Amino acid sequence: MESGPPVATGPIDVPLGHIVANEKWRGSQLALGMQGKIKLTFEDGLTPVDFHLSNRSCVLYITEADLVAGNAYRKRLVRVRNASNLQGIVLVEKTQMSEQYFPAVQKFTVLDLGMVLLPVASQVEAACLIVQLVQEQTKEHSKNPFLRKKRALLSEPSLLRTVQQIPGVGKVKAPLLLQKFPSIQQLSNASIQELEQVVGQAAAQQIYVFFTQSR
Repeated sequence: MESGPPVATGPIDVPLGHIVANEKWRGSQLALGMQGKIKLTFEDGLTPVDFHLSNRSCVLYITEADLVAGNAYRKRLVRVRNASNLQGIVLVEKTQMSEQYFPAVQKFTVLDLGMVLLPVASQVEAACLIVQLVQEQTKEHSKNPFLRKKRALLSEPSLLRTVQQIPGVGKVKAPLLLQKFPSIQQLSNASIQELEQVVGQAAAQQIYVFFTQSR
């Protein structure tokens, strides 16, 4: 079992446009999908982080195998969440095999830890997303949609995708909910009556149950 040593911060500074990857990803589809598009180097000893980006942000990648194997991945997330010098972004493989486990990791990551979670279908898709993250980091911090300002607020892209996957919501109702409740914290604390005003009685009941069961 992991003894839980302090989280390694990798290099003191990762330049913009660069990524420092955990050695275990060398030769993977994930790494190959990024090579040639951004500057990618590999280092040992980055556990529990998979990829270090600039501005002290990092990516943790939860594979289909990790989800099927149980809850061991949670230790990694907690260690990064507790490292005040790191901004963690969690990518989770949501496949036909792992879909049944996704609600649990979503609740733990988003509701319990307040971290950004982005579902991906494959390592190829994840590579494209990480490249996009790196490119976004070249923008001003205030204009970067992936970085949260405070724990309760998630970035807009991940927040929208998360809300869409709540039972009874979907792509049509998610934007309506976010206009009224702009954070997961506000949405989770909303009463059935408040929710009904936005999405109707049936959907409001499903949303309320989703959040109350996860507490």
